[in-house]
Amino acid sequence: MTPSWRKPAGMLIILALIAIWCVAVVSLSGIVGAWHWALQLPFYIVTGIIWITPLKPLLRWMETGRWR
Repeated sequence: MTPSWRKPAGMLIILALIAIWCVAVVSLSGIVGAWHWALQLPFYIVTGIIWITPLKPLLRWMETGRWR
């Protein structure tokens, strides 16, 4: 069985998604940093979990070649 090109491509896409998400969240740190810590906590928890959402279809594509 020959290795699939989808796995290395998927890894690069995952790294790019993480980098883009980090830049987006960090760019909001000036605004969020002024909030009370009780508001910052759920913001960072939610943003820390939300980036995982697009990974399921991407990982499925890496394994099977299909998005669904």
